[in-house]
Amino acid sequence: MSNRIVIALGGNALGSNLPEQMKAVKVTAKAIVDLIEDGHEVVICHGNGPQVGMIQNAMTELVRSDPDRYIPCPLSVCVAMSQGYIGYDLQNALREEMLDRGIDKGAATVLTQVEVDPADPAFQHPTKPIGAFMTEAEACRLEKERDYHVVEDAGRGWRRVVASPEPVGIVEIDTIRSLVNTDHVVVACGGGGIPVFKTEGNHLKGAAAVIDKDFAAAVLARQLDADFLIILTAVEKVSIRFGKPDQQDLDRLTPETARKYIADGEFAPGSMLPKVEAALSFATSAPGRKALITLLEKARDGIRGRTGTMVCG
Repeated sequence: MSNRIVIALGGNALGSNLPEQMKAVKVTAKAIVDLIEDGHEVVICHGNGPQVGMIQNAMTELVRSDPDRYIPCPLSVCVAMSQGYIGYDLQNALREEMLDRGIDKGAATVLTQVEVDPADPAFQHPTKPIGAFMTEAEACRLEKERDYHVVEDAGRGWRRVVASPEPVGIVEIDTIRSLVNTDHVVVACGGGGIPVFKTEGNHLKGAAAVIDKDFAAAVLARQLDADFLIILTAVEKVSIRFGKPDQQDLDRLTPETARKYIADGEFAPGSMLPKVEAALSFATSAPGRKALITLLEKARDGIRGRTGTMVCG
């Protein structure tokens, strides 16, 4: 049975630098084209945490080295840059994989703006990790030197955090829908989209933020009237008591159990929590919609109900 699927692709599927990314997208493309080969319509939203941090750090070093020649690069522009170079590698890998399997479909990346509310309280409380993992000493140094906000990230090290406002709507939704309707595989809302808000007249102004790609994917899926939202991450199933001897993997989450586990603090902020929340928001947005959380390489089995955690409304 053919479904319209929006995939939220985790940063682990893209690597941490350019050489890693070029290798990683080939593996990623194979898993995604498995779904296309099964007859599904696919739209891909990807993360950019390591990449956007790398870009902004590089731009900051340029300004520091020659302040008369270079000017600071806004975070929204860094997000746009990351969309371009990740989309470039990803769409080419998808195209190559499809052609190798005899699938005649176009692949296109849409530079996507996502509207946010400038009054969103998230701007006062940065929570979204970007950039590479650091030691505590490195994090403290950047906190002092660059006025960064830093946090310890789920036992994996320290990372910079920036504002992560809720996505309100996809500016280029009509373009994305037209491409999907004409049998294209679309890469959109990269890095959660370029965060913008409306100002005077019809002007859209970039915001100093990074939107969580899982929430952006959920909004994109709703606006495209998708059947499935698939959130691909580093684990096969969502778990409670994660990392403890009595860890329990979950095959299925109802809205009631999901909300209970969220209230109990079972899911780590900045890690599994936004994935479960995004899956829940999509699955409960209309009858018949489902969300799946699983590993990249398990996507095909997951959509067939063989693995992963299914979130149903």
